[in-house]
Amino acid sequence: MQYLLSIFNMNIIKRETYLKQIRPYYNQSLIKVLTGQRRVGKSFILKQVYQELKEENPEGHFIFIDFERMEFDSIKTYQELHDFIKQKSITNQNYLLIDEIQQIEGFERALRSLFSEGNYDIYITGSNSNLVSGETATFLSGRQIEIKIFSLSYLEFLQFNQLEANTVSLQRYLKHGGLPYIKNLPNDDEVVMDYLKNIYATILYRDVVSRNQIRDFPFLENLVRFLAENTGSLVSANSIADFIKSQRQSKSVSVIIGYLNYLCQAYLVSKVSRQEVKGKRIFETGEKYYFQDIGLRNTLTGFNADDISKVIENVVYNYLITNGYKVRIGKLGEKEIDFVAEKNGEYSYYQVTYLLSHEKVIEREFGNLLSIKDNYPKYVVSMDDFPITSSYQGIKQISLLDLLTNKI
Repeated sequence: MQYLLSIFNMNIIKRETYLKQIRPYYNQSLIKVLTGQRRVGKSFILKQVYQELKEENPEGHFIFIDFERMEFDSIKTYQELHDFIKQKSITNQNYLLIDEIQQIEGFERALRSLFSEGNYDIYITGSNSNLVSGETATFLSGRQIEIKIFSLSYLEFLQFNQLEANTVSLQRYLKHGGLPYIKNLPNDDEVVMDYLKNIYATILYRDVVSRNQIRDFPFLENLVRFLAENTGSLVSANSIADFIKSQRQSKSVSVIIGYLNYLCQAYLVSKVSRQEVKGKRIFETGEKYYFQDIGLRNTLTGFNADDISKVIENVVYNYLITNGYKVRIGKLGEKEIDFVAEKNGEYSYYQVTYLLSHEKVIEREFGNLLSIKDNYPKYVVSMDDFPITSSYQGIKQISLLDLLTNKI
């Protein structure tokens, strides 16, 4: 536990957005599950939770297991995990914190047994959505609460890198993304992209290929590149299968669906379905995929002028989900609404474009939103420094910089 004590002397930046979500559950009879993509900062948030609990209860009994450290390599099964924890436990209250628990198959059996004893306050992290879905969720039903951790928002990015909100820092954010460790690297595109490529490879090998025993790695790589090149475009397993055929390859629709699910489970990409704006019906086919960290997406395609609209759209999506919105792609007749965002039963609508540079773009972006006949907020988001109008028939035009700094 000595390495944990060192965090008291480190200048760690607290991510209050997430700590505020976790604090109400301190000492509550629920398993606190922190989920998210590898390297988005779950481990540091878990250590910050440990630090706060330790400050509240200096005499508390803490058990911290970090499966990224070699000292815990001997724990291979849920039975060994259970036995190890029991050996370290006391009769009274135990604080149990486990990092990257998905590496132990069947871990939920150990947790349920410990939870049933009533003297464990449990916090875990994991880089796979199966922690809160499928058989695991069924096994721990009613016993867990999920806190989703994302890469840095733009405001967090500014805080971590000690930058001001302006077009220069925004450009850097759009290019490098929001993985927290980047703050320790020089502001050099080659250095940062090399780091991001290594993280991407780790996610693909450890959280997708190894976990799901994928054999056709070249196809998986091509699939991820396809999603990167088509960020913000409607795709389906059938359209991907057709594309693969055009490349003189072959993959069944069911295999493609499986691979897409694996990528989503590893939090590399997010799948966004379409819904009717009027009837709210969800369409079963045709969806969009966005990368949970835009920097990882840029390692696959580069960061260039041709892709800027895709990057901006991806960043707006990430902004919305980080702020707790449920997001769909809107369909209104033949028209498409980039994002239909819902939180607490309230809706808002977003059209995203690079620049409102000519009349056709203006007509399309504002016209699509004008077709929605309700009184919920509607926004056109662009990179324009000087909006052509603050609002038009109730539709507000806002710069990406203002959106990301919560000036709406």
